[in-house]
Amino acid sequence: MGHPSIPVLETRRLVLRAPEPQDYPDFKATFASYRSRFMGGPLNPYEAWMLYAAEIGHWEIRGYGMWMIHRRDTGETVGMAGGWFPAKWPEREIAWIIWPEKAGNGFALEATHKVRDHLYAKGWDGAVSYIDPKNLDSIRLAERLGCVKDPEAPTIDGNDAVYRHPTPARLANSQIRDGIELEIGHYADPMFRPKGMPID
Repeated sequence: MGHPSIPVLETRRLVLRAPEPQDYPDFKATFASYRSRFMGGPLNPYEAWMLYAAEIGHWEIRGYGMWMIHRRDTGETVGMAGGWFPAKWPEREIAWIIWPEKAGNGFALEATHKVRDHLYAKGWDGAVSYIDPKNLDSIRLAERLGCVKDPEAPTIDGNDAVYRHPTPARLANSQIRDGIELEIGHYADPMFRPKGMPID
């Protein structure tokens, strides 16, 4: 059962809810895989367990954190997205990861767009995403979300690039928002078959 204080967020195709014990095997498999290479992985079983515990504990400490992303139609877990601000992070981050076999369906875009709207409604005045410069898929996703690389912003360890999200005022009623929602609508169309699209 999810933590009662963690809200459930819903989109056209997705349900975002608290991490639960049954979600752990997919999390462990992803962070043991090559896909996690840009997020400190691959991790051994102990490291994956500690990170998953940190994901849950972050909600208790900060009052926000990462949601599990589920498909509305099947209930299966496809990844995580949410707010992230552990010790030594210079700024609050919006982060995401999609399980390797679920990539390419626009789930990260749809979930992160919803997460950002929720965090902004709760008072966030902006956010960043810390991305490995070699992680081209996440960079493309950040740019589709309207993020701009901020070379002046402090990084976590000097090896990451900082992508700054548009402020709530800039995002409201903007072409950025319209473009995101149009793309999400394409992915929700059962006749849509992406070709040459960014992976997430």
